[in-house]
Amino acid sequence: MNQTSLPVPVWLRRVVSQLPVWPPSMAAAQALNRLWWPMVDTETRQALSGRVVVLEVNDLGLSFRLIARPDGLSPAPGAQPATLTLRASAPVYWRLLQGQDDPDTLFFDRLMVMEGDTEFGLLLKNTLDAVGPPRRPWARGASTPAGAAHARR
Repeated sequence: MNQTSLPVPVWLRRVVSQLPVWPPSMAAAQALNRLWWPMVDTETRQALSGRVVVLEVNDLGLSFRLIARPDGLSPAPGAQPATLTLRASAPVYWRLLQGQDDPDTLFFDRLMVMEGDTEFGLLLKNTLDAVGPPRRPWARGASTPAGAAHARR
């Protein structure tokens, strides 16, 4: 059975939710720039650029604010409104990153919630589907796919 949330005490979730968003956002941007962004083709990078995505890890009380630019992801300024917000628990994000579940399943099972610009959300979901889970450079047989141009179709 897949766990859908971590047993995090309420007091710890409250403390974590009060921490600044920038440090975890920078760490997430750096990891995704290394493991995922190189698999996204240039045209899709342009289409994703300039918009803020907020990833909320609801069982940990943790948020990441990311903005895509043609050269990569970076922490998004707090003043810029989110184009899209995704909410899920840590195990759900982990299963998505590992390729154990696809985004459609997570949305239809209501394990992941999306709010905001649905057209942009669909582009992001299709990009995730097209490139698959992030490739770990140390993983055996890891390779970079040709691109995700079909994500926009």
